Amino acid sequence: MATTVATTPDSTPPQSPAQFLEDLEDARRGTLALVASLSEEDLERVHSPIMSPLVWDLGHIAAYEDLWLAHRHGGMALLRPELADCYDAFETPRAVRGDIEALGVADAREYLQQVRARTIALISSRGVGDGVICEMVLRHELQHAETMRQTLAIAGLLGPADVAKAAGPPGPARPDDEFAQIPAGPFALGAEGEAFAYDNERPRHTAETAAFQIARRPVSSASWLRFAADGGYERREWWSPEGWAWKVENDIGPHPALTASHPQAPACHVSWYEADAYARALDARLPTEAEWEKAARSAAAEQPTGSLPGEAGVLAAVGQVWEWTQTRFHGYPGFVAHPYREYSEVFFGDDYHVLRGGSWATHRRVKSLSFRNWDLPQRRQIFAGLRLARDPR
Repeated sequence: MATTVATTPDSTPPQSPAQFLEDLEDARRGTLALVASLSEEDLERVHSPIMSPLVWDLGHIAAYEDLWLAHRHGGMALLRPELADCYDAFETPRAVRGDIEALGVADAREYLQQVRARTIALISSRGVGDGVICEMVLRHELQHAETMRQTLAIAGLLGPADVAKAAGPPGPARPDDEFAQIPAGPFALGAEGEAFAYDNERPRHTAETAAFQIARRPVSSASWLRFAADGGYERREWWSPEGWAWKVENDIGPHPALTASHPQAPACHVSWYEADAYARALDARLPTEAEWEKAARSAAAEQPTGSLPGEAGVLAAVGQVWEWTQTRFHGYPGFVAHPYREYSEVFFGDDYHVLRGGSWATHRRVKSLSFRNWDLPQRRQIFAGLRLARDPR
């Protein structure tokens, strides 16, 4: 697994080894519960060309933990060095993961167990150090649980509890066309303090926004289906040239999940191209990520935790779906890659758009007001929707 290690001025206060191992085991229970009822065939099948076979995810989780905890944190040799390239996300891209000779289900489970035994012994004797690598490994598994849920959703294999979370209403019914007024001015953008944050969330810096309006709630499934019924997928004037070409080439219409969800649930499985077209149709736009974070920090409100949406500043129903922004994914001024370039820096550029807020499938440990997700504008596998913004009226 190719990595380039860099330093960072920020650190994470270490937690106790016992607490870290407890949290790590809790994450593992969640991972294994996701696949407990699946057949070997379902685990090894390629359910989508843009997603990994689920058994590859299991092997990758084990290899990543071994690389960063046993090898880099503990100075130990890799347990299975011959598997390094197979489970390196860059050496083995998603398009070929179903064709390579990787571990089968039983061997992947055994690999997970063997790596975890080494981790427990290492952390019990050596501790967690400054906590950064340990937290990164823990969150890596939690984030893969969401990626695996994306695959399960594509395959129609989500468990009943997850189906209910994905399609359920976000609390009391409220309109999604109420806008909050946000004044112009500077604010602090990015991760605060010394708590764990990914490199692309730092350094915290002053950002300036003009006055803007932002919807208090994400666009609902009912509103999205009205857009479709009103010609949203036929009216060329609402689409960017790139978005229209993608729609025509792939014969795109509303995602099936939209008709299956509660009418007041946030629209989900929406690509950036579609989100942009919807905003144009309503004479609005997508917020920048700076506008999103400023609005989320604009009042004293708790950040949502767990799978239920909550309040964040003037924003309601945050955390049910990732929310597209118009911002391209770049590093903040003064960005320093840490602890390896491949986490985010290699994705910087104009190909990817930033998403904010988290989804029903995002673990509460990962959700924060400063967390930056990113994806390609044509992708619909992510649990993503949108919240509208517009200039003052």
